[in-house]
Amino acid sequence: MIAWRGIIEEYRKFLPVTDQTPIVTLTEGNTPLIPARRLARHITPRLDLYLKFEGANPTGSFKDRGMTVAISKAVEEGAKAVICASTGNTSASAAAYAAKAGIECGVLVPEGAIALGKLAQALVHGARVIQVLGNFDAALHMARELVERYPVTLVNSVNPHRIEGQKTAAFEVCDELAGPPDALAIPVGNAGNITAWWRGFTEYDAAPLLYGFQAEGAAPLVLGKPVPEPETIASAIRIGNPARWEDAMDAVTASRGRIAAVSDQQILDAYHLLASREGVFCEPASAASVAGILAHGLPAPDGGSPPESVVCVLTGHGLKDPDTALGKAPSVIGCEAELGAVERVVFGDD
Repeated sequence: MIAWRGIIEEYRKFLPVTDQTPIVTLTEGNTPLIPARRLARHITPRLDLYLKFEGANPTGSFKDRGMTVAISKAVEEGAKAVICASTGNTSASAAAYAAKAGIECGVLVPEGAIALGKLAQALVHGARVIQVLGNFDAALHMARELVERYPVTLVNSVNPHRIEGQKTAAFEVCDELAGPPDALAIPVGNAGNITAWWRGFTEYDAAPLLYGFQAEGAAPLVLGKPVPEPETIASAIRIGNPARWEDAMDAVTASRGRIAAVSDQQILDAYHLLASREGVFCEPASAASVAGILAHGLPAPDGGSPPESVVCVLTGHGLKDPDTALGKAPSVIGCEAELGAVERVVFGDD
């Protein structure tokens, strides 16, 4: 049996690497595609619903797919340092892969807008983390300015190598299902991931419907204009002016899909449903994909038949945001260290 070696070795012929590229990998990819039969019953009978759980990547999010390619190419090009702006997952991934490569990493994060689990990852991997008094869009603007002035490589999704790596998730889904699903539902923040999935599908000669979902308080693609002060509990998609705006809209249009918004309450309802009905613990932003199809259904283009097979992308692990999980969960029950007391708590007084 050949061990999995990461997305670059698995899909090398589709990626911008050569024999001279030093491969920096944490054996990312090969994430679970989980059937969600109980959840499917909430949507429509006879639906084949799957969850692509990207939280199983090494740093707990889909960002690792793009980062292995971006960091490998940066090292090949002689970079000694990388930088990114981040709401959390990019910072964790960049810091880990930079550490693996033996290069420096700088991270700009919006003040008070990064989940605790993600911040801990970036710090423990040795990144220099700077908290910016502004939102993500301001942080990304400054990161781009720094790249113009200093010899560092930007590893946000504007870096084309990030998109190249992230497209491999579409390859995996097609390989596992022996063909593409009828539709893909995906959260949309900075819009790099929906862009990457569509690129992957097209390179596999596939064209499923794309359903992209944003949070109502951070839905510039739905509104058709930037949101100056985006707000949502789903911190990973709290972005008001996506860097891949045009690419994402081109992908949705080409797939004959749609972009729609979901409320924070709908996101949290889907978040709890995934954990309690399917045993999958994802971060809140991930649940936007499921919240979207629960709220908006599965519309078909041009009056055609609705999709019968759908993949929902869950972009990150629930442990990325422990504060939200604990804040919304039931309280721990205290009990004396005595069997009868434990029995009464577990089974009731009867």
